[in-house]
Amino acid sequence: MIGDKKVLFSGMQATGNLTLGNYLGALKNWVSLSDEYECFYSVVDMHSITIRQDPAILRKRARALLTLYIAAGLDPEKNCIYYQSHVSGHAELAWILNCFTYMGELNRMTQFKDKAAKHADNINAGLFTYPVLMAADILLYQADVVPVGIDQMQHLELTRDLAQRFNGIYGDVFTIPEAYIGKVGAKIMSLQDPSKKMSKSDENPNGSIYLMDDPDTIRRKCKRAVTDSLGEFRYSDEQPGLHNLIDIFCACTNRTPKDVVSEFSGSGYGQFKEAVGEAVVSVLDPLQKRVAELEKDKSYIDSVIKNNAEKANYYAQKTLRKVQKKVGFPEKIR
Repeated sequence: MIGDKKVLFSGMQATGNLTLGNYLGALKNWVSLSDEYECFYSVVDMHSITIRQDPAILRKRARALLTLYIAAGLDPEKNCIYYQSHVSGHAELAWILNCFTYMGELNRMTQFKDKAAKHADNINAGLFTYPVLMAADILLYQADVVPVGIDQMQHLELTRDLAQRFNGIYGDVFTIPEAYIGKVGAKIMSLQDPSKKMSKSDENPNGSIYLMDDPDTIRRKCKRAVTDSLGEFRYSDEQPGLHNLIDIFCACTNRTPKDVVSEFSGSGYGQFKEAVGEAVVSVLDPLQKRVAELEKDKSYIDSVIKNNAEKANYYAQKTLRKVQKKVGFPEKIR
């Protein structure tokens, strides 16, 4: 709790390019949360290096992601928008929490198994202890709530277990975070394989619409989207490709599936795909223009990075000093 507001923490990795799914499923909804919560939104660049990164590209993408946060409508005066790597408390608390985490707990993490299978040539300790760093991210700011998808629930449960374990030994140190249950963002699936989420790591570039795709590319990807051979315009799980396109259209136009089905029931899939393409362009065009404006204002972005890192460090150090004292580290002479 900071003042009268509960604390909310979330973040995105500075790898790949954000997709329409990232925007409609998460980023768009973050904007409305600052009135209700004290929000910390991190560019989690430390998590990014569990997989080998080109240093120059990582720096560029981290800045681009932070800029996108602001372009999407996150006010850096109301929200703390910062680089994870600029707050040393993340790594310091992660080390302490590592010493309270059992190997069996980490062995059960399904994301480690999935990522290890994809990167068999680089199964490193950071990949294994990734959930502990994630726990540190959350507990460092005494977060009350964390917006998480189903794929991250296991990590949040570990975070809660670690906080309760530490509190059981040393007293009331950490806030026990809850999953944020609020307005559910649209779940956007791949345009080429609607059984999978739209992903910034999709090997098929036609499966994802990236936030910085130009209008012609967006229209082309929508036209190529997988549908079916039934030829019926229904909002049905039996037609996952069409279902996904309707979800995208609804999220971009604030319409209901019922209204959309009613309007396009006599149309072919091709006509609807064109409408989806135009709807996506209309949503992303102002976002892209705002990004372009912000990228020109280097001094403003630099000031956000500096000021928000200072704010994040202030709150991080409050927690870290308490934890260090509890575990018996000598106090610093100031």
